[in-house]
Amino acid sequence: MEKSTKMSEGARTNHTGMSTSSHAKDMRQVPKMTQPTKDNGGLQQAHATYLRDAHAIGTVPPPNSVKGAGKAALQALKGNRAIALVDKTAERLAFERTGVRLYDAMLDKMHASDAFSGGPSIDEVQTIRDEELEHALMLKQTLEELGADPTAITPSADLVAVEGMGLGAVLGDPRTTVGQCLHALIVAELADGEGWTMLRTLAEEMGQSDLASRFEAAEEQEERHLEQVRSWLTAHTQAEAQIG
Repeated sequence: MEKSTKMSEGARTNHTGMSTSSHAKDMRQVPKMTQPTKDNGGLQQAHATYLRDAHAIGTVPPPNSVKGAGKAALQALKGNRAIALVDKTAERLAFERTGVRLYDAMLDKMHASDAFSGGPSIDEVQTIRDEELEHALMLKQTLEELGADPTAITPSADLVAVEGMGLGAVLGDPRTTVGQCLHALIVAELADGEGWTMLRTLAEEMGQSDLASRFEAAEEQEERHLEQVRSWLTAHTQAEAQIG
């Protein structure tokens, strides 16, 4: 198993710390020479103006059609609550798409890496990847039933897509180890679980029991994903520290 935490030496010695610099003493003087201006109210005011004038991160497009939609969907497509339901459903769809890509990248990483005791198998990771895809397809169908366009990027969908970029960068970096990728995956699974809980709760509060049941099933699967990734990350950390 390749260790992600090891002492640097030779040409690859870590020089990021200030203590390794011959200019450390001079660098410590910089904070004293660069005191912030006392008149920072103007900067704060300018910043506040930018914040007030900034455009929102996208909008929720109007429904394409409600033809063929069920009674529950017709009732849901009313007012601000309907907008929130479509936005949060699109959010989860965007995140599940990211999840599929993350686990695809994890599979590539595992094919090129050695296994470790207590770690994931190819089949286990493939199962999670396939379940993420099932969730995405279910959400696509749900949005269509609500008369919404599943390809539209709503504000919340845009937000989680940007958030997922950092996770994708970790999994796609050829330098990262399986253990480091597991850390990124647990961040994704924690966020995903919270998102599913919020969506399921919203559907319940709107009286959409059928949708709530769909979301609850996905939520339960995501809870299992989290427990699996957590156990793999724990095993990897213990193996690196030679515990157990």
